[in-house]
Order: sequence, then C-alpha cells, then structure tokens
Amino acid sequence: MNYVKNSKIKDLITFEKLSNLKNIVSRKFLYNKEYFMINIDSISKSYGKQVLLNNASLQINPGEKIGLVGRNGHGKTTLLRMVTGQEEPDGGQIQIPSNYRVGYLTQHISFSKDSVLDECMVGLPEHEKDHYWKAEKILAGLGFSDNDMNRPPSDFSGGYQVRLTLAKVLVSDPDLLILDEPTNYLDIVSIRWISSFLRSWSREILLVTHDRGFMDGIVTHIAGIHRCVVRKILGTTSKYYEQIAQDEEIYEKTRVNEEKRIKEMELFITRFRAKARLAGLVQSRVKALAKMEKKDALQRIESLEFSFRDKDFAGKKVMECENITFSYDASESPSFAGASSMENSPSNDKGMAEEVSPLIDNFSITVSPDDRIAIIGKNGKGKTTLLKILCGKLSPNSGKVSYNPGVAMGYFEQTNIASLNMNATIEEEILYSHPDMDRQKARNICGAVMFEGDSALKKISVLSGGEKSRVMLAKLLAQPLNILMLDEPTNHLDMESCDSLVLALDNFKGAVLLVTHNEMFLHSLANRLIIFKNDMVRIFEGSYQEFLDKEGWEGEVSKSKNSNGQKINTSNNNTANNEPANNISTKNFTSSSLLNPENDSKKISKKELRKFRSDIIQERSKAVGHIEKAIAKDEKLIETYEERLKELHLAMQKASEKMNGKEIAAIAIDIAKCQGEIDLLFETLENKIDELDSKKIFFDSKLAELHDFE
Repeated sequence: MNYVKNSKIKDLITFEKLSNLKNIVSRKFLYNKEYFMINIDSISKSYGKQVLLNNASLQINPGEKIGLVGRNGHGKTTLLRMVTGQEEPDGGQIQIPSNYRVGYLTQHISFSKDSVLDECMVGLPEHEKDHYWKAEKILAGLGFSDNDMNRPPSDFSGGYQVRLTLAKVLVSDPDLLILDEPTNYLDIVSIRWISSFLRSWSREILLVTHDRGFMDGIVTHIAGIHRCVVRKILGTTSKYYEQIAQDEEIYEKTRVNEEKRIKEMELFITRFRAKARLAGLVQSRVKALAKMEKKDALQRIESLEFSFRDKDFAGKKVMECENITFSYDASESPSFAGASSMENSPSNDKGMAEEVSPLIDNFSITVSPDDRIAIIGKNGKGKTTLLKILCGKLSPNSGKVSYNPGVAMGYFEQTNIASLNMNATIEEEILYSHPDMDRQKARNICGAVMFEGDSALKKISVLSGGEKSRVMLAKLLAQPLNILMLDEPTNHLDMESCDSLVLALDNFKGAVLLVTHNEMFLHSLANRLIIFKNDMVRIFEGSYQEFLDKEGWEGEVSKSKNSNGQKINTSNNNTANNEPANNISTKNFTSSSLLNPENDSKKISKKELRKFRSDIIQERSKAVGHIEKAIAKDEKLIETYEERLKELHLAMQKASEKMNGKEIAAIAIDIAKCQGEIDLLFETLENKIDELDSKKIFFDSKLAELHDFE
C-alpha cells in the first residue's frame, strides 16, 4: 500500500513524519474490513488419503496478530502457502483485497547482492528504496554489527542467513506479516528483540512457532487447526487449548446423553407401539428419531507421551569439571557456512590467526542429581561446544571432566541424525538401543513418539528430519538414565509435544543440562544457569527469572535503583540488541510504533503512571463488574432450571410406569420448555463469558504496558 501517493508532498516530509503519517492512515482504515480483511472461506486440502483441511474458514481482521497452532503434519505450513498463493486449495476460496501486501518468511534462502545491507534493502517498498537506515535498524536488532553490513551474505552462517532473510521481510513493511517458525536459528537475545518488535507492529501478523511463550507474548488471537477445521479465539494458547478440551468434553457428554436418549426412545417405541392410546406419542418419537443426527465418537489424536526411565543414583554429585579451557584453531574451526548454525558465530573470518581466544576459559562446575541447568547465551559463543565437552564428545585443551561411576548419561544432539542406521526400521533402532529392551517395550516407545502400528516399521532413510529427531528422543526413552544432556530438543516438535517434554523433564529424577532458547523451558525448569555473556562463561545460581530481574541481557532496558531506592531505567546503548520501548502517550494507553523516533524523547513521571493505573483499574472495574454480576445471575438460573428438569424427568418416568398418557404429554411439554430455557441461558452465558474475557485481556494488556515503565 502506498500511503503517500503525491510525490511533491513526499519530498517535503522527513522519514519520521512519514512514519507518523503511515500510522495515521493505518488507524484511519483500521476498521474498514472490506479494505483490509483476508477471508479464508470453506477451503479444503488433501494429499492422497490424508485430509488436512475440510471446509475450513478463517478471517484475519484489521490489527489482529494471530498465532496459528496445530500438530505437526496437520496443515499449518500448507495453509500459509495457500494464503501466499504458492499452493491452491482443492475447494473453497481465499479472498485478499487488491493492493494488500503479504510478507512471508520462507525457508528458501537466496541472495543477489554483494553486501548484507544491499541485500536487506531489496525488501524495501518502492517508495522507500533509499531508506538504508531502516534496513540498518532491523539488521542491528537481529544481531548484525556495523562491520557486518558491508560483508557478503555468503560469508555468514546458516543461522545468520535466515536472519537476513527475515530482515528482508520485515523491512518490506507488509500489511500482513507471515512468519513460519521465525525463532529457529535465532539466539535468545535476538528472539527477545524480535518479540518486542512484533508487539509494536501495528498491522496484521500470522505466526507459526513451537515456542508458546514467544507466541503468547505477541498475538491477540489464536487460530488452531484441529480435526481438519480452523477455530479462532481471542486470547492466548492456554485459553485456546482449554476451550478445545472443554468443547470436546461437552461434545462427548452430549453424544453419550443423546445415545442414551435414543435408546430410551427406541425402548418407548418398542414397548408402546401396540398401545392405541399412545399412538401419537409413539409416532412423534419415530419422527424425532428420524430427524436426529447421530454423533460419531471423536477419534483419539495421538500426541508425544514422554517418560524418561530413571536409574537410581545414590551419590551427592553426578559429575564435575575443573578448569576447562577450549578453543578452536584455524585448522579445527568448523566451516561457518556449513556447520551447525546453532553454534556458529555471525561470520567466517578468513583472516583468523592460528590461535584464537578460547571459547571456554578456566570453567568449573559440579552437577548434583537434582540440578536443572540451562546453558544460555548468544549463538557462536560456545554453548554446544561446552555441552559436547561435558558429555565427552569433545576433549578440552586443558582441565578435566570426571563422572561418578554410577552415572548413566543420555545425550541428544539435534544435528546428529547421521548416527542413526539408515537401513534399520524405527522399531529396530529403539530395540537395539539398550540390552534390556524387548520388542513390546520398543513398540510402546514407538507409540509414545507417534509411530504407532505399521509406522514403526518404516525405514530410517525415508523419514523427515523432524521424524528422525523423534527417533533420537525415543532412543533416550529406552535407556535407564540419571543425567540428560539435550541440545535444542524442541526444534522439530510442535507446541503440544514441547509441553509434554517439559513435563517429562520436570518428572525426571536425574540431572538435566539443557541448551535452549525457549524461554518457557527456562522459566519452567532451570534452577541454575550457565551463561555465555560479555565474552565470558560463568554460573548463575538461581532461576531464569532471577537472572532477568538482577542482570538481564545486554542491550535491554533493565530495572535498577538509585541512591534513594527508587527504580530507574538504564541501558548500555548497545544498538545491536536494543529492544524498542513502548510509549504511553494519552489516556487511551496506545503504544508507539517502533519506527517512530520521536517517542524516544518522551518521559512519563511516576505521578502520571499512578494516574494512568488508577484510570485503567477504575475503567476495568466498571467494564467487568456488571458482566460478572450478570454471569452469576445466569448461572443461578441455570442451576434452578436443571433442578426442575431433574424433577420433570423423574415425573416422566413415574407417568410412563403408570401409562398415564395425558400426564406424559403434559410433562413432555414442560420438559421441552425447561430444556429450551436452559439452552438459551447457556448461549447467553457463553457470549457474556467471551465478552468478559475480552475486556479482561484488554485491560490487563494496558496494565502490563504501564509495568514496563516502572
């Protein structure tokens, strides 16, 4: 969309004013649904016998940031490809307004320019082709230094090439931003930066990610692909999954009740078919049965069911490393263009000296049986290298690693799928992973990682990368262990599987050492941290939240106290990783755009913050108070009607036993009226609960914005 069409006017305004004008125009058209809205109407898509979508619909309305969830293989990426026109639905249609720009982060990487900055500028809209500073801002946020701007894209690791591709999409300033697993290959600092960037994005977003915390921090709505249809709700992933579980429970209860009712009606018809006096009632039940549509039982959807085997351990320490030092020299250093992107530095410095600064210098740690240790930091700093040293895959230049004699270690490396026997079946690979494993146990583990039945007999060679990663996890499930070392185990898992893995690790009785950028895992599991920061590696004794509160990541606005004990905001001015701060400008509590530099100069006093908070709380109380009262009233009425319905059913049973036709007819009318009232109340109640949730989310988000300024 060209927000400024008159070239004379465009020449007279600065970049900052253009950004403001874009925001004004964007708000002007915010509720013009014919102009903005994408309408996915009753689409279907199949591949052979596998049905992904069946009569599925979704609307993307102005300003909505939608998280798309669903199990692996259920059609998330296929839906994105249909929205971008790369695939066509088998049926239905996707309506996109003319002049509506869609930006899509693709996994296909190709570059045509000689420098990172020039390559990023390829993505700029036509009216901003010379706005190199916009490209620089995005690149810096994704971890590129000033020196990196003029380097060829081919010099960079796979992870940084993905970042450059992402930067090209972001600078294109699309109306709809589509991101398919944008956090893959990004380190934790870059993930936090892009999360803040996307929160301040003023237009539509369609996001697919396995990182629940990342998604919940950005989206306004969740759209889930479940049983071949799409359902959208306002709120977070937790609310979506709770709603799905509740709906399926209600469906099953309704189905069981209807089956019971059908049997009762069939019994009534059989018993009283020959009774002339009850011919009318019998005939009405016959007609009712003919109209009733039998509900099918819901098919069980398989999910990963992790459960690690514990091996008893009586010692006080599992392992110990003393004064570990490690560095790559020029001949040993991995090729940055081809090695694991999770462990590479941004670029391959061809002028590297024979000896380089050590990745790990004089590091020591003792691991106890109940430790949950997360290894965190930017990419290329040595996280995976340290994990390999600790598990014995690499030898340190100096220092030593020692293990207790009773240690049984399991190690997961995401790039080590070559260790699998390509000619073996999944069942065989698991069967031979431990001497005490028998075929039935192997089959049970196959089922736990979603290879049920004949799927367990597939050859490893025909599996996808994600399926091979699941086999590697399955081999860990087959072994009795008391220490787990995991390097980014979630990259090929969907959100439900990540939840299952967190639970399994939490229940595991041994020690866990984990390299991850997934902050949900860090918050849920870690009780100690190994931190790669400021070219150092050290231990932080505490949780991830304690680390954020006390230190935080370099370049982020952190909380500290002045001499009077008052909280003040500080920053280290590291532009490569600065997160944009939101700004509250008026009583409407609206956040500023990331690309509006004027907002950086505004400050809000504590008195103003207290006034804002008081206003929000007062408005929240008014908005939700009467709804809560109405909900309570409806719930009480429903209870009253349900008690009445029980009495009527009991009366109907007695009247049927007496074969009193008139009484049966009268009670039947009362039952129908009572059930109708209940149905109507439930429908009203559901609408009121949705309205209440919507208002609570709105006001809670405004309070959260204020919290950022304290």
